[in-house]
Amino acid sequence: MLPPTEPESRKSIPQVDFELDDFDADEEMYRDFYRKVAVREDMLVPLAEHHTPDGAHSYYVLFDRTATWGHPGMPQVLAVHLQRDREQRTFAFEQAPLPLPAMAQSWLIHRGCPHDAIGLNPEFGPQPADEATRALERRLAGDGDHYAMGYSYTCDEADDMVTVVALRAMDERAPSPFRVIVEEVDTGAWTRTLREGGFATVEDALQWCDDRIAGEADSLPPVRLAAAGSRSVGVAKSPAPRPPGRAR
Repeated sequence: MLPPTEPESRKSIPQVDFELDDFDADEEMYRDFYRKVAVREDMLVPLAEHHTPDGAHSYYVLFDRTATWGHPGMPQVLAVHLQRDREQRTFAFEQAPLPLPAMAQSWLIHRGCPHDAIGLNPEFGPQPADEATRALERRLAGDGDHYAMGYSYTCDEADDMVTVVALRAMDERAPSPFRVIVEEVDTGAWTRTLREGGFATVEDALQWCDDRIAGEADSLPPVRLAAAGSRSVGVAKSPAPRPPGRAR
């Protein structure tokens, strides 16, 4: 997560380059790419990117600075996978708005990006506050097929920069079948803290998210783990719209 406006003391932010000069696509693909990605190209901050040696694939984790002016709570991170046919000079793409960089990394890894090639640029965004944050981010990036995301909300107010994400286990028998991931940013120290909690019902998970956005949440309940062979939490799917009637 980055602030809507970078302080002058920070380094200038590079613009993303999709390297599509002289590449074309069918009309529908080109229009879709422009509408979902390229129209705000100069407002996308490359938090991480990887390009295969042959130039056929590019993977991007992007911070979308326009999201702060969009619908309240919308994800501010964009994952983009570009595929280029250098012989035909054409391209195709996939994209997904996601609330956390680690979730964008997971989405890209599950589309062929090497796990160790899409690390976040430490010059941009708040740094992990502790080892618990780093460990959970590694799990989110690496195990993206065990949980699906059902809801997220990002608040970038300067006095309470927080993102909450509700997840559902793909395995219905999993303990703590619903998880909440919460990222909190200390704007003074410019660090981020990531934590998770476990819930038995989706209603409880969503209620905790609502309470946290309102600044009234209790501590996250612990995650119940299986006795043996438990799997880590992860996310690879795009966010679903917020359930109707759950407004802040």
